[in-house]
Amino acid sequence: MSAPRSSDDSRMARPLRHAKTWVSSEGVDLENGGRVEEVTVCYETWGELNSAGDNAVLICHALSGDSHVARHDADDDAGWWEILVGPGRAIDPERFFVICSNVLGGCRGTTGPNFIDPESGRRFGADFPVVTVGDMVEVQRRLLDHLDIECLSAVVGGSLGGLQALEWAIRAPHRVNAAVVIAAAPRLSSQGIAFDVVGRNAIRHDPSFASGQYYEAAGPEAGLALARMLAHVTYLSDESMRAKFDPTRLQPRSIETGFESTFSVGSYLAYQGDRFVERFDANSYITLSTAMDLFDLGETDGKVRASLASATCRWLFLSFSSDWLYPPSASKQLADALMARSCSVTRCVIESSAGHDSFLLEEGMRQGGRMVSSFLSRPDGRDQGARAAHEPRSNPATNIFHAQRLDYQLIFRLMPKGASVVDLGCGNGELLTILRDRGHRPLLGVEWDAEEVVACVENGLSVIHADLDQGLASIPDRSFDVALLSQTLQSIVDVGGILDEIVRIGRRGIVSFPNFAHAPMREMFAREGRLPKGEGPYEYEWHDTPNRRFPSILDFQDLCDHRQLRILEAIYVDSRTGEEVVQDPNLKADLAVFALAR
Repeated sequence: MSAPRSSDDSRMARPLRHAKTWVSSEGVDLENGGRVEEVTVCYETWGELNSAGDNAVLICHALSGDSHVARHDADDDAGWWEILVGPGRAIDPERFFVICSNVLGGCRGTTGPNFIDPESGRRFGADFPVVTVGDMVEVQRRLLDHLDIECLSAVVGGSLGGLQALEWAIRAPHRVNAAVVIAAAPRLSSQGIAFDVVGRNAIRHDPSFASGQYYEAAGPEAGLALARMLAHVTYLSDESMRAKFDPTRLQPRSIETGFESTFSVGSYLAYQGDRFVERFDANSYITLSTAMDLFDLGETDGKVRASLASATCRWLFLSFSSDWLYPPSASKQLADALMARSCSVTRCVIESSAGHDSFLLEEGMRQGGRMVSSFLSRPDGRDQGARAAHEPRSNPATNIFHAQRLDYQLIFRLMPKGASVVDLGCGNGELLTILRDRGHRPLLGVEWDAEEVVACVENGLSVIHADLDQGLASIPDRSFDVALLSQTLQSIVDVGGILDEIVRIGRRGIVSFPNFAHAPMREMFAREGRLPKGEGPYEYEWHDTPNRRFPSILDFQDLCDHRQLRILEAIYVDSRTGEEVVQDPNLKADLAVFALAR
């Protein structure tokens, strides 16, 4: 029953050796009513705050997490996110001053249900007031004030931590330069809440729950373990569970447990539940899962946009293909809401079979770590140039010319100086990088290949991971001077639709494509009676080609006329000689570049 090892698996119940505490004597009025008179905050830090005070990164933990993100030294216990935080990792203490605190309502040193209620003289237990994500962020804000940190280089979190990152950007936009939101959503689905409701009921109806005052006894261990087992199912995917358990379905792991272990999946869940009880408080589980369920930026796109209206920072959204708890569509809704306000947004869906837990797995965060590292390397928000050398790669669906891109110089001729540009089908960002070096701002790429998206981010570019054929509705009307479609037209399904989008989002559209009516192609077809083949865009076999369309210059002109698009300028070139073609370009040119407008 082998499975990828989660960074959360190594969690211990032992005391946190490097934890610090800070006590705020100022009480906290909670959003849903109630008040906590005195708040103790358990936190840990890594690295040093620089003289400018601008290298602080706040890590926000998920439901079962705490302040111990990473080891402090070789003798320390492993932290829960060492795949992302630590020497040589994406969030490196040599570069950043890293802070992580246990959230309000937690059970690892910060005020929560297991603390003494000063009024009653006994532990709060189930009487601890309802806490929201906003309350958690308010306590973190006070901690940062105590640490004399005025502005965060970034706030980073996954799952419940991602909700905190969203809340930080909304509540304190002047204090957040960048937000990295991983596996999060505007709100949890009713199905997700349902699992939490069952889990909380399992705890409350455990005979040992004792109305939440179980601290002098064994406590609701069975109820908490069942809640954890149920939640753990939501963190996985059907694919990952089949891969883990189907081959050994009737070969359960040998463990001592009171839970059913007939099946391998049963022994796995029993192990997860029993381990969790060793280090977590049942009342805290109720408190934090309720806070997670109460988080709500709105159901509709309009409400989400309104909730995010105050946010001004740069954004990186990462989601995982198999995560049904906080699915990619939810991350897209957040990104789209910010893009509607022309915020700086990068979004990527990482292919992973591990479900929601992907953000805690080395495999799931391999691409994610690269993007986080590069994204955080731009602390002032400006594109600062490539951080790694990326050779232009041939992506057959978006970049079918293998030789030097002759059309670049032609595109530059049709592009206003310093124009803002969105590059549709941007590949690894080669053209956007050149445009940045030429002084164009702002820039945005749209690309369907996740690895190319990573390359763009590593080159300091903002990019959206999306299929052009699925529409570009998230990009506002006329939000760029130029919308560019370079050598991608022939791979598009809805050609007319994408042309309409180009002239909607750009004041000027620029389209380059190979002319399939070029004389050598005609001659080959007539002579051999077979699909023409040659260098560059013509090299593919008919049964194995990315070219869905085989447009000619005349075809394109007719389509523009049919869709009432104005051709502002056009350049035709014979790429073999590099010469421009004036007479009969449909026969003599193999490359065309058009500037369009509605």
